[in-house]
Amino acid sequence: MAKHRRQNLNTTRRVAAASALAVGATSLVNPSAHAADIVIPGTNLSFQADGVENIPGIENVPGINQWVPSIQGQAGSIQDAIGQVAPQVANGNAIVDAVRSKVGAPYVWGAAGPDAFDCSGLVYWAHQQAGKSIPRTSQAQAAAGTPVALSDLQPGDVVAFYGGASHVGIFVGNNTIIDALQSGTPVGERPLDYMPIHSAVRF
Repeated sequence: MAKHRRQNLNTTRRVAAASALAVGATSLVNPSAHAADIVIPGTNLSFQADGVENIPGIENVPGINQWVPSIQGQAGSIQDAIGQVAPQVANGNAIVDAVRSKVGAPYVWGAAGPDAFDCSGLVYWAHQQAGKSIPRTSQAQAAAGTPVALSDLQPGDVVAFYGGASHVGIFVGNNTIIDALQSGTPVGERPLDYMPIHSAVRF
């Protein structure tokens, strides 16, 4: 009889611990998140907890699929998102590496490298080095890319300046661009707000 009581007590403790874990976890996440089913392995017990699926890194907890069955699909979604973002970051880094390699090169109107550049020629050449074919002129570049909010700029994005998008540069992070500014001024790094911003795009 004592053994039977001990088993029931152990089961109660496990359920209580699991409940405490779930309740504690939900306090870490957005209260507006939807509820997930929490299953106590080896029992018929389950309950719902708001936001458990949104706890950072929960999909990496060993055996979590037994406790929160819906996590299995979520892990795949996270991997899919990473797979979509990674090439974009790699392309941006390749563009930045290319344009940095030309800092100090002379400005020549109508030139698109490899030794001299005008503004859109530099942007055009840097994208070529990353395997991307884009329009040649600043206005066409500003019109052809995917619009990006200034608050969402990523390295490699193209920033157009002045009312008619008559000048372009490449965002390299830290609120700076690299561009071919004008005759007599070599390719260099400048503050993002050095000129009036027209728009930003990503290819």
